[in-house]
Amino acid sequence: MPLTRRRLRFSISFHACASVCWLVVGCAESADQPVVYCSVDETFGLQVMAAFEDATGITPRVVYDSEAGKTTGLINRIRAEGDRPRADVLFSSEIFNTIRLADEGFLASYKPASVADVPAGFRDKQNRWTAIGLRARVLAFDPSRVKREELPQTWEALSQKKWASRLAMANPLFGTTRGHVAAMFAMWGDERATTYLKALKSNGVQIVDGNSAAVRAVIDGRADWCMTDTDDVWVAQRDGANIELIYPDMGHGDTLWIPTTVALIANSRREEAGQKLVDFLASGAVEKLLAESTSRNVPVRPELRRQLKMDISISDRMSYDDIADKLELSAATARDILLK
Repeated sequence: MPLTRRRLRFSISFHACASVCWLVVGCAESADQPVVYCSVDETFGLQVMAAFEDATGITPRVVYDSEAGKTTGLINRIRAEGDRPRADVLFSSEIFNTIRLADEGFLASYKPASVADVPAGFRDKQNRWTAIGLRARVLAFDPSRVKREELPQTWEALSQKKWASRLAMANPLFGTTRGHVAAMFAMWGDERATTYLKALKSNGVQIVDGNSAAVRAVIDGRADWCMTDTDDVWVAQRDGANIELIYPDMGHGDTLWIPTTVALIANSRREEAGQKLVDFLASGAVEKLLAESTSRNVPVRPELRRQLKMDISISDRMSYDDIADKLELSAATARDILLK
């Protein structure tokens, strides 16, 4: 359900105050009021949480992350809290750190009642997470400076000087860019991916704080194209920016699609309330809400894609587990090459 401007302002104020009160002062806890760590962009997170409140009468307490430290800050907070978590649910904008948290024992096994129509490849075999709402990694560009047909059709080609010298990308230690670099290591091999990063660096790639900052660099003329996610482009277009996108090939003709993930945090103090929120977040209703929002996430549910006339093929040749296994190596390599 879309938020009115007045209700959106109230919701932002409420969640900001709730987060400060809970983290700094210490509010009285309610057993039926789940706490969620959310790295989904706040605009869309607010819409989803408002829909949950409308459906259940329960107002979740939400802690959002920052654009620059996308996802990573909340993941590290869960690790730091250990077996005494302050949150009950993780609603993450990506999957790779969710997989690592699951493997480290920080996520509980729970199968939401709402996931019968979610393909097996988008559900953890041990029911520790569910994936919904896909976004693609894309190359965004200003069509007044380059024609679509002139752009490289593969990610690897972007390391050439003519492309890298006018390319912006988000900090590779955070968010979906971190996962994108890990996918290069998983799919291309360590040596080839390392060579690619060195070429980006030597040929002048610009590193900025986040995906939206990368898009802004293109809009402002500081770059002509950038690595980013589909939703950042759709939002910029909504705001009137002259920006378009293509879907470069990761290998074998594949686009890298990164899902949102939903998980119940292990040892949750409000387990029943957390389960209720997980059931809702993993539902087709939320996938539909995200698909119809400015974010335009692509549902993992094939039937819902058909209903929404999203004629998109999702490859099953990429292993999210294999990409997650490369996160630490790829991030360390990217830090040493791109950030020094």
